[in-house]
Amino acid sequence: MTTAINQPKVDLQRSTDPLQLIDVDHVRFHVGNAKQAAFFYAHCFGFQIEQVCDLTTGSRDAAHYLLTQGNIRFLLTSGLSTEHPAALEAAMYGDGVKDVAFTVFDAEKAYDRAIKNGATPAPGGEPRTVRDEHGAITTASIRTYGKCIHTFVSRGGGYDLVNVKKGGVFAPRFKRLEGSHDACDATGCGPQSGVGSSILSINEYNRKNPCGLKYVDHLVGNVEMGKMNYWVKFYEDVLEFSMFKHFDDADISTEYSALMSKVMASGNNLIKMPINEPAEGKKKSQVQEYLDWHNNTPGVQHLALRTDDELYSIAALRARGVDFLSLPDAYYEQVWARVNKMLTDHGHTPVKEDHQKVRDLGILVDADDEGYLLQLFTKPLQDRPTLFFEIICRRGSQSFGKGNFKALFEALEIEQEKRGNL
Repeated sequence: MTTAINQPKVDLQRSTDPLQLIDVDHVRFHVGNAKQAAFFYAHCFGFQIEQVCDLTTGSRDAAHYLLTQGNIRFLLTSGLSTEHPAALEAAMYGDGVKDVAFTVFDAEKAYDRAIKNGATPAPGGEPRTVRDEHGAITTASIRTYGKCIHTFVSRGGGYDLVNVKKGGVFAPRFKRLEGSHDACDATGCGPQSGVGSSILSINEYNRKNPCGLKYVDHLVGNVEMGKMNYWVKFYEDVLEFSMFKHFDDADISTEYSALMSKVMASGNNLIKMPINEPAEGKKKSQVQEYLDWHNNTPGVQHLALRTDDELYSIAALRARGVDFLSLPDAYYEQVWARVNKMLTDHGHTPVKEDHQKVRDLGILVDADDEGYLLQLFTKPLQDRPTLFFEIICRRGSQSFGKGNFKALFEALEIEQEKRGNL
């Protein structure tokens, strides 16, 4: 597990473009119980429970747990009163993604440009700066589909993104639960007094037994029928994204269900956000099932997490008890000829991963003119059939597994039928 992923590079020199996105700063989840959710993601997916902001650090309204793995930062937030938005939304929608936050050079300027472009401010989302003796963070938020928001984040001093990636404190009032003392000293977080032995134990286990997840490859939003083009225009106009890929119901359909999808990408292709809407079919698509169980409200359906070794990561996750979709044996009787022909026709070498291990682990494979990819989707991460993860490895391909759509949908329909939702 020493191969590095070639994540898109960003020029870290000050940009004149206010909407130059540097990174996915973090993905915030609203959850019913942040402490319990932290243990779930740590145990099943190998995340470090790295930092906390709660009653013990002076946060009186909500508890926040920062989970990290590679360049992935999940922020789990639960309200400490029934009136807190996180408590209300977790009750209404179940645990799910609230905020896809972007690191920018100047959050206030990014916000001003987005508002000028037609964005609506999120509740309480006007620019605000929090600072202490270690540094400052400026945040500003706009609304997107459903109850989801995008927050622009600009960081300075000890809270600079470079320091955060090295294990520095995420923001004022956050306290590291474990890590090098040097990292703590950089932002004055102090000793690890009061850290539970269970957290230290699971973090130590995950450090010795990594799952190999590196960063967020893309995030998929589900919107109501007839609204996809509205939100495509929103990302084009407000965030100045462009369309990267387009799939219609002829691409993504089975005998029973269909959907349409358009992939929106930031100017440097660093951030990719596919948007799905249901299409007419004999029965319900996975998008309609999501909407039915998400209070008929659009939201983030799944996050694709990138690895540079799909076989290693899937084996590690399966060993931890992660439930993945199952594919019929017939899929592997056809996939290799299709994929390897595509690769050789475009001058690429065939799939290098062991074919039998790919089959044993239930991994999907697809190819295009740029190379191939390996991917696998978890079952829903909670009782409501809403949020799930995709584990993806790219060997040149920048697509989304178009050749797997039919097999994937058939697998999803089997699970929908078990739930009585097809």
